Amino acid sequence: MEASQDYAAAVGAQLRAVRTQRGMTLLQVEHESAGRWKAAVVASYERAYRAVTVTKLAELAEFYGVRTEELLPSGEAARPAAGGRKLRIDLQRLAALPAGQAGPLARYASTIQSQRDDYNRTVLTIREQDLQSLAVVYDLQPDNLTELLINWGVLAADLPGA
Repeated sequence: MEASQDYAAAVGAQLRAVRTQRGMTLLQVEHESAGRWKAAVVASYERAYRAVTVTKLAELAEFYGVRTEELLPSGEAARPAAGGRKLRIDLQRLAALPAGQAGPLARYASTIQSQRDDYNRTVLTIREQDLQSLAVVYDLQPDNLTELLINWGVLAADLPGA
């Protein structure tokens, strides 16, 4: 049962990654689909709170304009991040990176800022679980993406109790 939940979480991360790559919020999905895809339902698929059927997955793929296979995790299912650390993205360092290198992370950060209505900060705090979605976009395992972002100088983790 645990493996199926891990896989559902990986599918959800892939769904979220595809949606954010298209620059869409959950409310925009609902609006642009004329209510076919309710924001709460899509969110529950992305968070693996609700199982998505093969039919619904194929319909979502069509809505997003991708092949159904692109909504499935490649290789083995990515494990959800176990810890609850907060991760800090240095937005100034991120802006200094070449767009080809940091584009997906910059779009993701911009989307979060938009959702939070928070544009005046130099640091953005994300959840450790958000790395799973980003890892799908970068086609890396979450641990490898974490290392890469640290090497770029854009990621710092708050230590528990700090």
